[in-house]
Amino acid sequence: MKSILSLSLIFLFTFQVLAQKPRVYKAPQFGQDWSKPSEHPDRIVLTFGQNATEEIRINWRTDSTITEAYAEIAIATAAPKFWRNAISQKAKTERFNALDVPRAEVLANYHSVQFDELQPATTYAYRVGDGDRWSEWFQFNTPDSDPEAKFSFLYVGDAQNFILELWSRLIREGYRKAPNADFIIHAGDLINYAHREQEWHEWFTAGGFIHSMLPTLAVPGNHEYNYLNDQDRIDRKRSLSAQWKPQFSFPENGPEGLEETVYFIDYPQVKFIFLDSNREHEVQAEWLKSVLAQNDKKWTIVSYHHPLFSASAGRDNEDLRKLWKPIFDEYSVDLALQGHDHSYARGRVAPGENVLNGLNMRDQTGTVYVVSVSGGKMYGLRPNGWEDLEAERDRAAENTQLFQVISVEGNKLQFEAYTAIGELYDAFELIKSEDGRNQFVEKKGELGPEFRFENTIPYEDQLPEEIASSLLKKYPGYQLGRVSFIEDKNGFRYQVRLQKDEDEKEVILDKTGQEVDKLTN
Repeated sequence: MKSILSLSLIFLFTFQVLAQKPRVYKAPQFGQDWSKPSEHPDRIVLTFGQNATEEIRINWRTDSTITEAYAEIAIATAAPKFWRNAISQKAKTERFNALDVPRAEVLANYHSVQFDELQPATTYAYRVGDGDRWSEWFQFNTPDSDPEAKFSFLYVGDAQNFILELWSRLIREGYRKAPNADFIIHAGDLINYAHREQEWHEWFTAGGFIHSMLPTLAVPGNHEYNYLNDQDRIDRKRSLSAQWKPQFSFPENGPEGLEETVYFIDYPQVKFIFLDSNREHEVQAEWLKSVLAQNDKKWTIVSYHHPLFSASAGRDNEDLRKLWKPIFDEYSVDLALQGHDHSYARGRVAPGENVLNGLNMRDQTGTVYVVSVSGGKMYGLRPNGWEDLEAERDRAAENTQLFQVISVEGNKLQFEAYTAIGELYDAFELIKSEDGRNQFVEKKGELGPEFRFENTIPYEDQLPEEIASSLLKKYPGYQLGRVSFIEDKNGFRYQVRLQKDEDEKEVILDKTGQEVDKLTN
């Protein structure tokens, strides 16, 4: 009886996945002034200084009328008037005039403070304001200075698209799953169009108080670079998001000219290194070698946007891999956290060599590489995995929003990937030996099958089978291309692209499949 019930549930799920009724998605509309600053603090975000145990940085935004701002901080206690022990610090205020930047078109003031000499393993509360208008009190925890103490953090790939609509549920589920996480790593493409105010406002709104309580550590993706004006477009000169440096205060310990996009953070037992895979790769390679040569931490974790081993088809970054991977190998980088490919892949290379050895890979591993996506835009996987790239892809996913929880305690690193509804999707452990090599402990055998486009709710609009069959009979030799659902004053329609060699047709069908209009390209 149980078997029959289980089969029935599987059938019902499959039917729901594959037989969705046509539904036109209603994208949200935002008012013109929705993202504009006001006299009240907004976009409040935490970041670490270089020494995470004792340095914290806070950034926020107001309109341009607020020319003086302050932050107050105190050790938090259960007593509500903990603020009696607070100290106040005047903020650095920076005028942000992007009125002439397309899609930004805003005038604001950004404010920032840095608090040093904080106590490790301590809960602090802070607020920001102008002396009259204040934010609520937020809390954060400084890391424990004990190099054997356990800590955890969240890592997410591209938010980029449908940020307030779909990334919000992902990042909030991540916070619910790991409320004691110390910080969040964002592996680039936080938004889609570098300078667009609305998208940055979506990003801050989607994360809400999470940005104000868990420090953000981010690298720019390719979508954090775009043209500032028409002349730049002619010259093909792409600039870092105009908002990046005013709204984040990352350490300025990277190469000259790459400050706050290339930097490192020191935890008691981990060195976190952040790279900008969009530009000046050779400069970063030399800097990276110098940082790693002086690294005395037990663990080394790097993050950047473009994967050295791509998850998706047609997106190989061979030159970058040839330049950076030998450095990762030489200095035994443990984990590389990447984005860009809008799918999920996790794999590894052999320790201390470029040629895989099956026995060696079962016992030990070199750098583990992960590509992940947290937003709603999805691509297909590279069909042959990493077979021809001297690496082994262990687990992958398509059409799935994911966040990762990574924990480090002494000689053990634990990695877990979760879906947007909190399901454990992937897991492994690294156990560091006395000689610095990592034992790899695979956990995927305890989990379910991999997600693909064909066993999840369709990402693209689908033409019902009977209508597709009828249409292809009418146009023999053609194949179905992109299908779009349309709903306007003329009612519901299917817009279908048909392709035959070099010929392409676009047809419009009503909900019964009858052709009502035809456009030939």
